[in-house]
Amino acid sequence: MDVSFRVLGPLEVHYGDSRLEIGTPKQRTVLAMLLLHANQAVTPARLVNELWPEHAPNSAHANVTTYLSRLRRVLAGAGCRLERSDSRYVLTTRAETIDLHRFAAEAAAGDAASAAADPAAAAERWGRAAAMWHGEIFEGVPTGPTLDIARTEWTERRTTVLEQYARAQLRLGNPAVVVADLRRHAGAEPLRESGWLLLMAALYLEGNPAAALRAYEDARSVLAEQLGVGPTAHLRRMRDAIGIDDRVRVLAQLDSDTDNGAAGAAGAPVVPRRKPAQLPADVSAFTGRTAQLHQLTSLLRRPQGRSTVVVSAISGTPGVGKTALAVHWAHQVAERFPDGQLYVNLRGYDPDEPMTAADALARFLAVLGVADSDIPVETDERAARYRTETAGRRMLIVLDNVLSEDHVRPLLPGTGSCAVVVTSRDRLAGLVARDGATRLDLDLLPEADAVALLRQLIGVRVDAEPEAAGALASLCARLPLALRVAAELAVSRATTSLAQLVAELGNRDHLLDRLDAGGDPHAAVAAVFSWSYRHLPADVARVFRLFGLHPGRDADAYAVAALADTDLDAARRALDLLARAHLVHPTGADRFGMHDLLWAYAKDEAATDDRRAALGRLFDYYLATAATAIDLLYPAEAHRRPRVPAVTTPVPDLGDPAAARRWLDAERACLRATAGYAATDGWPTFSIRLPALLFRYLAGGLHDDGLAIFRHGRHAARQVGDRAGEANAINGIGSAYAQVGRHAAAAEQFNRALRLFGEVGDRTGEARARTNLGLTDERLGRYASAADQHERALANFRHVGDRTGEARALTNLGIVEQRLGRHAAAGDHLRQAYDLFSLLGDRTGEASALDKLGTVDAELGRYEPAVDHHQRSLALYRQLGNRRGEAGVLDNLGIAHCLLGRLEEAAAFHLRALALFREIGDRDGEAWALNGLGAASEPAHAAHHYAAALTVAAETGVRDQQARAHAGLATAYRATGDLGRAREHEAYASALYTDLGRPALKALL
Repeated sequence: MDVSFRVLGPLEVHYGDSRLEIGTPKQRTVLAMLLLHANQAVTPARLVNELWPEHAPNSAHANVTTYLSRLRRVLAGAGCRLERSDSRYVLTTRAETIDLHRFAAEAAAGDAASAAADPAAAAERWGRAAAMWHGEIFEGVPTGPTLDIARTEWTERRTTVLEQYARAQLRLGNPAVVVADLRRHAGAEPLRESGWLLLMAALYLEGNPAAALRAYEDARSVLAEQLGVGPTAHLRRMRDAIGIDDRVRVLAQLDSDTDNGAAGAAGAPVVPRRKPAQLPADVSAFTGRTAQLHQLTSLLRRPQGRSTVVVSAISGTPGVGKTALAVHWAHQVAERFPDGQLYVNLRGYDPDEPMTAADALARFLAVLGVADSDIPVETDERAARYRTETAGRRMLIVLDNVLSEDHVRPLLPGTGSCAVVVTSRDRLAGLVARDGATRLDLDLLPEADAVALLRQLIGVRVDAEPEAAGALASLCARLPLALRVAAELAVSRATTSLAQLVAELGNRDHLLDRLDAGGDPHAAVAAVFSWSYRHLPADVARVFRLFGLHPGRDADAYAVAALADTDLDAARRALDLLARAHLVHPTGADRFGMHDLLWAYAKDEAATDDRRAALGRLFDYYLATAATAIDLLYPAEAHRRPRVPAVTTPVPDLGDPAAARRWLDAERACLRATAGYAATDGWPTFSIRLPALLFRYLAGGLHDDGLAIFRHGRHAARQVGDRAGEANAINGIGSAYAQVGRHAAAAEQFNRALRLFGEVGDRTGEARARTNLGLTDERLGRYASAADQHERALANFRHVGDRTGEARALTNLGIVEQRLGRHAAAGDHLRQAYDLFSLLGDRTGEASALDKLGTVDAELGRYEPAVDHHQRSLALYRQLGNRRGEAGVLDNLGIAHCLLGRLEEAAAFHLRALALFREIGDRDGEAWALNGLGAASEPAHAAHHYAAALTVAAETGVRDQQARAHAGLATAYRATGDLGRAREHEAYASALYTDLGRPALKALL
């Protein structure tokens, strides 16, 4: 007889026909841990932590020994060995005796069969795996941190297997087999998009489209009630496919990206969901707060409804250690959140503007894997996308330094899978009342804990002078921030007794005045800051004061050198001394920031310095270095940018374009903050010139920062009546809108810029605005209007002698002419553009012109020259690190190889292009690549790719790719004998091609 262990449901041990009695709940927990780690050593300490994660009794180890002894007797009768070796315990059994291991083996066999293109075998193995579950894993077993994580991970694997099984059966034509399971799945996981997609598809394929559409309405209601969002694009596409009774499109939606990470429609590589780990470093020498740590942990164990988020609001006076407690606790419990941790400092009480919820959401969405181009513009849209991205994920979210309930509410996830910790000086009563937050009011450290912190920081001198240490703790108001600053000063003066230091701190009249200010802890903090500050060398104290003027949240040594008008070595020495004194803290490589209280103190102390001169040097440094970086990255457009004089303060050595881009990326947040400060605090020229320098860099997908910087520029320009500066900024705002597909809003901005440029007589500006209007028209399929805008832009560029602008206008005109089938004119314009770019040394322009020449060659039947042009373009784009350009060329190489009859090579190029387009968030490019895959595939598979391309193109409004997809579907259906659908798609394609002005392509139908 064999023993059988069951954990995929209630924990049971079977031996022959008998079920063995396991014992008490804690004994069951011990057995669950041993089975999870079968044939591996488990320490008693790990079992204690699992049984008592918060408060282990003194008898914990003895109790564990008793549980193990009882289990050894139970298992011995079933032929299993529970052995002790080197104070560790090992349960020895064959893997197949544990249902969890059998499940994993069957699931892996299903994965292998699927990879070998054997869907029937895959469905059989996945079905066996799914059938092994009889409830929740470890059901009825009290669990601690390790079993909690295992439960989450294996439950997710179970869900994935169920969905893989259902998807395989649907592809095999067996929807009735899985409908009941999918109904239960959607009910149990109502926020999981993939479950609803599969249920809708199964009901439709079973012949019940009305029930499928009712399932869509159920999904819509759940999402609206629990997350406050509408159905996703995937759900809408499935609804539309069912609504028009398009079986091919329904099946295509099963191949679309879903929450479970299934491969895309074209077989692109699976991209796993990101697991962010944003917590700052744990606090050194953290002391006390034991009760508060236990209180926070206990909140994680309270019963939660599916729509309830655990929110802990830590409030207290500045410097009391709110952030330290939140971060320290977060590190303690991080392993309970297998999907990662998010952290943001919202700077609610900084001297300057707090971080907006919109900016924080953009950061979170980016780290969660949302492409920059897919991040919505409006705050409520970002919040909805954030709730969607965090739904069902077990994440820990720390929202630090919150100003108010309204400040933080958009950052709360929508479901109880996440836990949120909020810190604020405000008591956040509304968050408690409306959002169910548990408030934790943090008081001053108890005296014993305050002295203990000093002991950790100063050492044995505290025990040698206990009374002086207590007095020092009292003078610091028992605030951790003040205690740390005072302790560092004590360490730096090792030969001075603590009693002398206490006397020195207490005998200064102006400090005593502060300390006696009604017992205000803020005054004690200021007193300690002042005490530490006055012991700094004069040059370091000056750096400290001027650091407080910096508008950004951190700064590097070059920026500090500019503020202080000193050399780089002196700036670095000062920052090192300030860091050792805990007056600044490192934020990255050669970068430093300040606690908000220190920032306010430093800014206040800077009143005696020449603030305007210091800020003037800083702004000049940023403009000069930004100009150098941009000139390295985009040398051909230097004549369009304002000339910036050199500065006398140190600047970094940006020796190549890669170094230039690294500097811009590192300083982007500071440049944005500085532009905002300058626009409203008397430095409008800086805010006008900065966007004029950065426009090309910001156009590379940085639409969020671009919108902010261009809006600051517009505000500053309007303040001083600078119409040309306003036009430049508005043109940039339009480009930012265009990057996220808001073409109507973009066109409105471009037209405003065009009028302003005309009013001030800026012909180059007019040409740039017309170029942008032409690009918008071309994107929307308005080719005649696009050609007109590009021709007028070309005339303007030639009139003012702007050769770079002329080359770009020729390229854009060539693209539109190629779209209209005017190949001779397109080729002439593209060759002129290439010659000009080569003369100017504009390698990006060369690559673009070569690629478009290849496209013209391909349409004229010159396939080998087309491949040559594309290969040369690809080499240039890769040298430049231009991934968007690389993706476009790979797609065009696929088209050329397809026309040469090399279908396998063509498909490989399109797949690589598709992966890149998806990675950078280029939805238009995705439609191109999917259409290319359709052309390179056999008719039976081609329809899937064309249907997917049609869905994407319809969402983005790219009409030529809609027409191309309809034409491809017509060809695929005709080849498979479905003439009715073929004629329907031919009609759609014909109408679109006629509307686009491409009669030659219409004639091919």
